[in-house]
Amino acid sequence: MPFDHFDVIAPIYARVTYSSLDRMRQIAGLPAKGRLLDIGGGTGRVASALLKDVDEVLVADVSMGMLKQTHPATLKPVCSHSEFLPFPSDSFERVIMVDALHHVIDQPASAREMLRVLKPGGRIIIEEPDINSFGVKLIALAEKLLLMRSHFLAPLRIASLFPAGDTNIITEDSSAWVVISK
Repeated sequence: MPFDHFDVIAPIYARVTYSSLDRMRQIAGLPAKGRLLDIGGGTGRVASALLKDVDEVLVADVSMGMLKQTHPATLKPVCSHSEFLPFPSDSFERVIMVDALHHVIDQPASAREMLRVLKPGGRIIIEEPDINSFGVKLIALAEKLLLMRSHFLAPLRIASLFPAGDTNIITEDSSAWVVISK
């Protein structure tokens, strides 16, 4: 079994603040009726802040160490790879993935799964560090040195994982949001 960096950092990860919460709400069109799935949501640090904006929030993550840090009374943690989500098609009004796409093994398969579980009229929001910025290039190098198997994609490449259609890319500072509407 390979070393899981996320099991090690799980106890402190939930304490890390998420500074783009208002921006996420705006881009996701929240508040909204329905269910939200946070893929790669780890401890639920972002998902827990969005609880009041939707009817139900689920957090899917492959790291049991991270999921053990969630609050199951309010969030519904699900241990799952992003490439094989255990949900029926058309299950969620919103699907988010914050700072996690560069960690998944098969990014195209993850994109297909996100689209599959998204309801028609729903929205996917992928927030990733923008690899086009110098600071993120340094982070990518550090993650390679730590053997984290990270594979950062430029925002246009992330958008290309989804069928042509209603896709929007927003870049600010060293972050990028790729928004896909179904």
